[in-house]
Amino acid sequence: MQKTIIWDLDNTLYFETKEYKDKLNEATALAAIKDFGLPLDFASATEKVKESYAVYRDGLEIFAREYNIPHKDLYTAYHNYKSDLIQMITPYENLSEELKSIKCPQYVFSTSSRDICEKILKHIGLYNFFKDRFYSVEDFEVYKKNESSEVYQKLCEAIGKKPENCIFVDDSYSNLLFAKEIGMTTVRVYYNDNNSAKDMNFIDSAYKGINDCICGLKKDYLC
Repeated sequence: MQKTIIWDLDNTLYFETKEYKDKLNEATALAAIKDFGLPLDFASATEKVKESYAVYRDGLEIFAREYNIPHKDLYTAYHNYKSDLIQMITPYENLSEELKSIKCPQYVFSTSSRDICEKILKHIGLYNFFKDRFYSVEDFEVYKKNESSEVYQKLCEAIGKKPENCIFVDDSYSNLLFAKEIGMTTVRVYYNDNNSAKDMNFIDSAYKGINDCICGLKKDYLC
């Protein structure tokens, strides 16, 4: 049975530099302060974002829990700020051609909002390739990929594929955990030699960087 590849977008189909990640943290802090009037200075709010990632693997969650702000509202406000940062992303060279060389059908599934997904895909030169084949968690009325396997089940239903016939590729092991729960093959893209997480039993394969990942999908999964 031919496999279907489902790509994560952020830090998978492009690389998030430290500078870009710092700006994303700052965008979250700005949303918390400016849009919701939280009684925090900028530095304190930014540290809370980092704490939230460390504890919840999500930069918004701590504000939702501590200040009773609906996660949906935080998500929307954050993405309004994220939109201004897309130009910081450096597209991979020739990635479109590399993806076209893969034999398996391919989709994108992202935590970013649908609007931001479209803007990023256009910026990195992949919009035409993934047109009508990219999904946001927003499409399923949730705002995270690392909270429940239900959203992965809904995605499979939306694309008409059985989970066991899908390969989910992501840089975040906390997302891969839930994809694995419904029977997807899980592949992690990592960038640091000491952070592959390939020893985790819910990760089937791990490859360093996008180029090795594409080679691995072809060699190990006949894509």
